[in-house]
Amino acid sequence: MEKKVRCCKNMRKYFGTDGIRRIANTELTPELVYKVAKAGAYVLSKHTDHTPTILIGRDTRISGTLIESAMVAGFLSYGANVKLLGVLPTPAVAYLTRKLNADASVVISASHNTYEFNGIKFFSNKGMKIPDTLEEEIEEVMDSGKWNELTAANDKIGVSEYALDLIEEYVYFFRKCFDDVIEKNKREDFVVGIDTANGATSVVAEKVFKALGINYKMINNHPDGININQNCGSTHLEGLRKYVLDNQLSLGIAYDGDGDRCLAIDEKGNEIDGDKLLAIISHNMREKGQLHQDTIVATVMSNLGLNKYVEKNGMNLLQTSVGDRYVLEKMLKEGYNLGGEQSGHIILLDYNPTGDGILTSLMLVKAIFETQKKASELGDMVKLYPQILVNAKVNSDKKYDYDKESEIKEAIQQLEKEFAGNGRVLIRPSGTEPLVRVMIEGEDQKYITQKAQQLADLLEEKLK
Repeated sequence: MEKKVRCCKNMRKYFGTDGIRRIANTELTPELVYKVAKAGAYVLSKHTDHTPTILIGRDTRISGTLIESAMVAGFLSYGANVKLLGVLPTPAVAYLTRKLNADASVVISASHNTYEFNGIKFFSNKGMKIPDTLEEEIEEVMDSGKWNELTAANDKIGVSEYALDLIEEYVYFFRKCFDDVIEKNKREDFVVGIDTANGATSVVAEKVFKALGINYKMINNHPDGININQNCGSTHLEGLRKYVLDNQLSLGIAYDGDGDRCLAIDEKGNEIDGDKLLAIISHNMREKGQLHQDTIVATVMSNLGLNKYVEKNGMNLLQTSVGDRYVLEKMLKEGYNLGGEQSGHIILLDYNPTGDGILTSLMLVKAIFETQKKASELGDMVKLYPQILVNAKVNSDKKYDYDKESEIKEAIQQLEKEFAGNGRVLIRPSGTEPLVRVMIEGEDQKYITQKAQQLADLLEEKLK
């Protein structure tokens, strides 16, 4: 198993680990959005010799059209043309960017956050989230005053158009990929419950499942602008669990607000998290010789149970820093085609270069149909180990120095020795707060809770 951990300080002013995300209209103001749009259009299209075309998709938040309007104004003012996709999942926007050969795209969403937040994620012409270097370049342009010069005049001003019908292109993508295999293997007694989190998948998920002829029931698919992720979706599985059990469904699927994540509930009410999804999907792909280099790419937060599963089955698990962009970076660099995170952000590179909740759920349904097993049987392939996370409050200037303290190093080494391969210790400084996160995994919940607290106390003492 390979581990790659980044501990660099995030000194960026606007962009965080997943685009820009703030309280809409008070922090993420129309003025800021306008500025970001102009700078972004310039940075993402400065090497093109034609009028750039930029796609915009959004989720269902009440602030979505406000942010969208400011974004459009910025792009048009720069001289870029815009296609408005309306409410559409993040992966749909990524897919259409490549399909239409657009120069760039933007998703207006705060993903799994509550409705008062909103965010901006830029995608390149390859349908991938832009790298840190481009985000930093956009920030430089914003703060240099140069963005003020990026103003089109006369016939160079951009134009926008609604392209709401492109949702059907995304539905067709799934039909093309899954129609034959679903038709050949589907079971009439199989019924799936789908929780769209009152978010970006609220319309398209039903279109996809209906088109593929999979029996389904929908919940939380009536967005009102403020109920996105509200006690529903992949961050609140309790309602879906109850719905699956009350209705004796075969499976429950939950997406997050922008549709790039998927978690599931089996017919017994047990959670199928991202690590279990990676195991189930990798097993199915490997049986067909489709799993490149017999390898899964995950993050350092993936459960030890996934590692044990991989070892038992003669596969490889490569681990990156936390964040889907680092998973994707590793996959692209070394030619792997399956990766993801515990949160249900699964990347299937043969289909789309970003996490796609609907795609992930269909890969799970496909595995259930082809193996003729129940969801719970597939979920049981991985035994998850208890994980405990404790935050140690430390001096912000010292949070990256934990590995220089001999007493801390010795405590970690002693614990790992005790675990003898059946547990692990992970230390992660927070990128934004004066915290060091202590995560311990092992077979005995009480024991690892005690040890995590002791280690956190030691960190606080030595790094105060």
